[in-house]
Amino acid sequence: MKLSVKGLAWASAVLWGAALFLTGILNLIFPKYGVAMLDLMRSIYPGYAAISGFLGVIVGTLYALVDGAICGALLAWLYNTFTKPGAAPTPAA
Repeated sequence: MKLSVKGLAWASAVLWGAALFLTGILNLIFPKYGVAMLDLMRSIYPGYAAISGFLGVIVGTLYALVDGAICGALLAWLYNTFTKPGAAPTPAA
């Protein structure tokens, strides 16, 4: 079974984008919420600052959408590359 590269890219983009968006919004409402995650994302995404208000949340969400799409497409491509065509799945023990 092959994975859809485009489908997994979209799904990963939406999932990761929504996660960072919701964490950022909740952090604006409850300032101590998700601080460790947002600090980590600030160290990864250049120009992203979660504490800069709603604009920072939007910038972080855009970064997460692109990052999620790239990672999802890469995961699907790797999976499709390393699985043998026509191989039946092995039953779990």
